[in-house]
Amino acid sequence: MKDFKTILVAVDFSDSSINAFQLALSMARKFSAKLVLLHVINEPVDLRGFYVPHISFEKLEEEIEEGAHKMMDSFCRQNLTDYADHECLIVAGIPYEQIIDQASSKSADLIVLGTHGRTGLDHVLFGSTAEKVVRKSPFPVLTVRLEEES
Repeated sequence: MKDFKTILVAVDFSDSSINAFQLALSMARKFSAKLVLLHVINEPVDLRGFYVPHISFEKLEEEIEEGAHKMMDSFCRQNLTDYADHECLIVAGIPYEQIIDQASSKSADLIVLGTHGRTGLDHVLFGSTAEKVVRKSPFPVLTVRLEEES
């Protein structure tokens, strides 16, 4: 089996991505690999030109980014105090594109993603970041589905 030197895990702080993170951390420990945590701030819909009172889009984007940094800092403090070989990244863009781009720039050997397991109309309407990464990534991708509670 191939040794993994760098594992990238995408986190959106959902239960599904936290589950994927836990598996990625376990694998990073096993292989003494660097763990790269990535959070992608989805590009907001541009509503300029529409009447939306009292909203500054620049301010909104700043607040979203500030909130993402606070969440990532808190997440890392809670979950990575005993694993030093990690890096936390926050980028803006289209999630599946940024996941692949960051995996490339960090020379990742593996991408780990949680999947929500949407089906039917939910899947058609919302699509699947994990599915797009699996289809388009030149890197191995491990998807981790959250087990349903019985």
